[in-house]
Amino acid sequence: MPISKTDFVRGLQCEKMLWLDAHCPHLRIIPPEVQARLDKGNEFGDKAMGIFGEFVETTSFKEDGRLNYSAMLAKTQALLASGENVICEAAFSWYGNYCAVDILRKEGDGYALYEVKNSPIPAKQFIVDLGFQRLILRKCGVPLITSKLILSDEITEEKNPLSNSAENEKQVEQGCVERIEKDGIRFKIVDVDKAAKLMERTVEKHIFAFGKLKRKDAACPIVGVGAHCETPYPCWYIQHCKAQMQTNTSNIE
Repeated sequence: MPISKTDFVRGLQCEKMLWLDAHCPHLRIIPPEVQARLDKGNEFGDKAMGIFGEFVETTSFKEDGRLNYSAMLAKTQALLASGENVICEAAFSWYGNYCAVDILRKEGDGYALYEVKNSPIPAKQFIVDLGFQRLILRKCGVPLITSKLILSDEITEEKNPLSNSAENEKQVEQGCVERIEKDGIRFKIVDVDKAAKLMERTVEKHIFAFGKLKRKDAACPIVGVGAHCETPYPCWYIQHCKAQMQTNTSNIE
């Protein structure tokens, strides 16, 4: 079964999490504060689209409101063929494995890949996102020049949701940093190309194995409750796994 960028990130954190996404999504519990943070991230991403000026977005929907992936893939190829400078939500697929690039910007004979995150920290898990996208685009024959993060450069007192953000920041090798203000919003562009290239190896190693977890006949991985339930992201199935663990303990007793 093919997977998406989100599938890969979640599978790398916990294979059971990915299995539950595919087979038991009704068990997920998304806390209101987490949903609010996700919504703010989407809003930040929308505002970042115009950071380099005019752009074309490929996002397309079916009549029932679901994303039209086929239309997005076709539109992306047409825009690449026409030499469009900035494409937002550029869609690519390799053996069915799919990603939509936040911003793909033409640079000389190639393209710069940008991942947008509403965070001031170039955290390690963001590099996983970029590594997945780099692999898919490279397999699709897109000549990539560099990979960068577009982050928030705003000063805020809000607690950063990444519990291990300081550790992650140390683990990410950074290149040059550029600051841009657009429509009153301050952005920070961080070059993380070297780290993203290295992450490609991890993606290529696991991408097809993670896809097998989504198959109808896939067995649920045996994974206990631990630090991975909160890092780098709080798991939406933690209550299910804790209840399952308590039931198993009671049966043993």
